[in-house]
Amino acid sequence: MVNLALYSDQIVPENRAIDLGLLAMMAALGLGTRIAYIPSGPEPDHRFFDDRKQYYRTYGLEMSLFYDPEEPHGSEERDALFACDAIHLTGGHTADYLQRLRRSGMLPLLRDWALGGGVLIGTSAGAILMTPTIATDALFTDEIPETRMREAALDLVPFEFFPHLNEKAAYLKELVRYSKFTKRPILACNDGDGIVVSNGRANSIGEPVWIADGDVRQPNDIRLDGLVLSHES
Repeated sequence: MVNLALYSDQIVPENRAIDLGLLAMMAALGLGTRIAYIPSGPEPDHRFFDDRKQYYRTYGLEMSLFYDPEEPHGSEERDALFACDAIHLTGGHTADYLQRLRRSGMLPLLRDWALGGGVLIGTSAGAILMTPTIATDALFTDEIPETRMREAALDLVPFEFFPHLNEKAAYLKELVRYSKFTKRPILACNDGDGIVVSNGRANSIGEPVWIADGDVRQPNDIRLDGLVLSHES
């Protein structure tokens, strides 16, 4: 079963509940503290990497490996990536991130690793990439999600994900409209909300909403393709 943490972002203090869920999951799995970082774009100054390193350090976690998928890497470096206890997929431009992972051949490797039980942590774009498609990301560029429904991503969960719901009032209305076109439900999160997936259960934290067939409701004790969605305020 997959082990995932999906964040809308990792900046606001409200994320602490998700952080604690991630720590509890890693402890239950008997994992250590090493986290690898895969950037969404070129990051020569490691600025965002250093920021995340400091963030995880406050929880006793060590972000020890920066792995740019489009830089040359030997087999030892790739082995070191997948020997980490978790891999962080950062925020950024989702479509570009997806293309980088495809071009480098990392997309199927990450999917296989996650399906084998490896812990993936995704913030914003990184969280969207864990789902079947990046369609919802179209709203951030004033497009309609239907235009990107065929942009397949890691496909690790049977729902779509939308972060930063609180940034624009029109987002909810557009997601409700789009939900009539997609067969998959959409979990939409404000900043500070998130989802921890492990042991066949997706625990939604904060106040995310579940959107399906034009309806909006709380994701509480819903069964979907073998995954139980529960809600923790």
